[in-house]
Amino acid sequence: MKGETAVELMEAEGAHHIDDAHERQGSLWTATAHIVTAIIGSGVLALAWSVAQLGWIAGPVALLGFAGVTYCTATLLANCYRSSDACASRNPTYMDAVRSYLGPREVVMCGVAQYVNLWGTLVGYTITATTSMVAIKKSDCYHRDGPNAACEASGTLLMAVFGAVQLVLSQFPSLEKVTWLSVVAAAMSFAYSFVGLGLCIAKWASHGDFRGAIAGSAAPSPTKKAWNSLLALGNIAFAYTFAEICIEIQDTLKPHPPEKVVMKRAAMYGIGVTTIFYLSLGCAGYAAFGNDAPGNILTGFGFYEPFWLVDIGNMCIILHLIGAYQVYAQPIFAAVEQRISSQWPENKFIDTVYTIQVPFTKHGYLSFSLSKLVLRSILVLLTTLVAMMLPFFNAVLGLLGAFSFWPLTVYFPVSMHVAQKKIERGTAKWMALQTLIVLCLLVSVAVGIGSVTDIVDSLKMSTPFKL
Repeated sequence: MKGETAVELMEAEGAHHIDDAHERQGSLWTATAHIVTAIIGSGVLALAWSVAQLGWIAGPVALLGFAGVTYCTATLLANCYRSSDACASRNPTYMDAVRSYLGPREVVMCGVAQYVNLWGTLVGYTITATTSMVAIKKSDCYHRDGPNAACEASGTLLMAVFGAVQLVLSQFPSLEKVTWLSVVAAAMSFAYSFVGLGLCIAKWASHGDFRGAIAGSAAPSPTKKAWNSLLALGNIAFAYTFAEICIEIQDTLKPHPPEKVVMKRAAMYGIGVTTIFYLSLGCAGYAAFGNDAPGNILTGFGFYEPFWLVDIGNMCIILHLIGAYQVYAQPIFAAVEQRISSQWPENKFIDTVYTIQVPFTKHGYLSFSLSKLVLRSILVLLTTLVAMMLPFFNAVLGLLGAFSFWPLTVYFPVSMHVAQKKIERGTAKWMALQTLIVLCLLVSVAVGIGSVTDIVDSLKMSTPFKL
């Protein structure tokens, strides 16, 4: 690397020894579980609505297009896990990979994009999980008192409960220590995807009509139609988002066979399974509801019965997002704690480790430091507070998709690939890659404008801290 001092080289060498001592036991299947858990989240619930806005041609094409771009750039990221230096040293985080192949300006850009999006995803997951909790209470009420009953539930209280659960789970030391949670969460994602798909197919069969239109649902004005279409693209982009933790997942893998080989297979399996679910659920939901497809397929009350199956689907969503929340939160915790430890290496508040007895765990105890307890709790509380202030499901997902898709899924992976393979400027391959970057940038900017417009319109009609 350019411009390193002797001290920096020594620090890098020390970090390399620590890296070698770090035990990695991940496999193809644990990586696939992490990927499925990360991808299939809030986004799957908005797919029927998204396809409804785009129509029978543009909707499926958008789903396949985003899947293709996500898989291609995931393979490029897998190649960047090892540096191009003689030692082929590891890049355990996305930012480390950018630092290894690109310049300091790109490192700052990547850090802002990655960690803002990771945190924004936590906000989106908090909103979604709470929406499912509210839906369970309202579903039981509608079953008991009828679909026209005035059923209410306190979303603010339920959101606080979800935040309290995350306060506890956030004390696990690292992503590897919550692999079991990822496996459970991945199973839950399959469960509620099947529930949603089954309910959509049953509703479709009940009326027998192939609803929907080639151009998608109508809107009060051409401008509103354009905003809805852009919002739908943002929802689909968010549904495929996982690039920001791709390298962090790869860092959990055993060194043999080579991590990039295993990670590429895991990405193929994870994205492939996800795409099948997305196409099935999005298209079946549109066929079932037509232009009236709800923004959230399991909480928009397109279904009232069987109420117990709707409740099971929403419970699976909650359990899945409890795990997915940690998959996205742990990299933030690790980055903040590493930064603080490097700034104050001898501080007792940071370094002193306490141990408490915890039954039913592998070792029978849990170790923690006060700094982790305080900092992680602050982050979870801040996330919950922001979610209470902006509880707009589709608009928040669209904005997150717009913000994360271009820089993290397209720009940085492609730029690192160009640097790694030393692709010369002006060649046909270089031109093709730059065209991809520009086209995806235009899509992200347009989606971002549409999402912000929708949030502004929603704020005019909403009450803060009321879901």
